[in-house]
Amino acid sequence: MPSIRFVKLSPAALAALVAGDLAAASAAAGHPLTPFLVDEKWLWRIRLDDIRQDPAAADWIARAAVAEPDGIVVGHGGFHGPPDADGVVEVAYSVDPAHRRRGYAKAMLAELLRRADNDPRVSAVRASIRPDNVGSRATIAGFGFRKIGEQWDPEDGLEDVYLRSKPTTSGR
Repeated sequence: MPSIRFVKLSPAALAALVAGDLAAASAAAGHPLTPFLVDEKWLWRIRLDDIRQDPAAADWIARAAVAEPDGIVVGHGGFHGPPDADGVVEVAYSVDPAHRRRGYAKAMLAELLRRADNDPRVSAVRASIRPDNVGSRATIAGFGFRKIGEQWDPEDGLEDVYLRSKPTTSGR
């Protein structure tokens, strides 16, 4: 599996991406970003609103996924926000079409799960996936997710909802 590290996209970087200013976004992020991230400006608008409503959300959402050791941005990932009242976070990630089918989605998911597992406030990770999204269903396979229901999303329509409880460590 490839190695991924995440670069936080600050509100300044997000605003620059929404404005289509890749150079300013890269400068604000402290890492060269890619046109794929500019193409996702619809999402960055939502994330900026999320951060305005809850500044603590910035630590959970909107990160560029950087493949190591070459340092190229292959997509983005994070969570929909901080843990809810039950300690659940919802995972989100997307791979640039130019870099798909190389294991980056699984590497991003593994790193996001590591982040969630290392936070004592998190009890479980949720994933919402359209039933016809074979790639995303394959990505979560083997990570301990189980289907717990369905929901209707205004953007994506019917989604299957999966949950992965935080692994327990013995000796605690």
